[in-house]
Amino acid sequence: MIKYASLKGKPVFILNNEQELVKDCISGNRMMQNKLYAQFASGMLVVCLRYAKNRQDAEEILQEGFIKVYTRLDQYKFKAPLEAWIKKIMVNCALQKLRNKNLLYRAVHPDNITEELVDKDLVLDSINAKELILLVQDLPTMCRLIFNLYVFEGLKHREIAKLLNISEGTSKSNLHDARILLQRRLYEQNAFITINSGA
Repeated sequence: MIKYASLKGKPVFILNNEQELVKDCISGNRMMQNKLYAQFASGMLVVCLRYAKNRQDAEEILQEGFIKVYTRLDQYKFKAPLEAWIKKIMVNCALQKLRNKNLLYRAVHPDNITEELVDKDLVLDSINAKELILLVQDLPTMCRLIFNLYVFEGLKHREIAKLLNISEGTSKSNLHDARILLQRRLYEQNAFITINSGA
């Protein structure tokens, strides 16, 4: 069953049943394929932005991901929410893109990571989601991937190690480095805001 709603003055379909959406997309219904894209694209772009170095790369991952979604939709078994299934495809596309560019295993120079005392009580509320994504995008590739997989995807180090073909120790080390780098950048950003605001 399809209901109609208004989004910024334009009528929009709201599907009560994901099975109907999937079935219509598999049968080649272009309108439903467009609805699938419209329903999930903005959320998946946020996922892609976390893994990509910039917006252009994120948009490429998004497009490649949706191509895979459409071609593999017949494999979706309704055991998990459709959004989670699509998200997994996007993450795998991001990882594959980095593997293809040989960026996955670039190391961080040890001199760039230090155990300096960073204020652990920095308030993340002082930055918005866009700023956080920019900070994460600025991390070295492996740190960014492991941070995303651990923090946002909820994977354990054992799972990350298997997925990326690395040791658990490497996963833990890169997560540690990512946290230190993010804390340092948050501290620097907070100090910059304080200096510029005259506080």
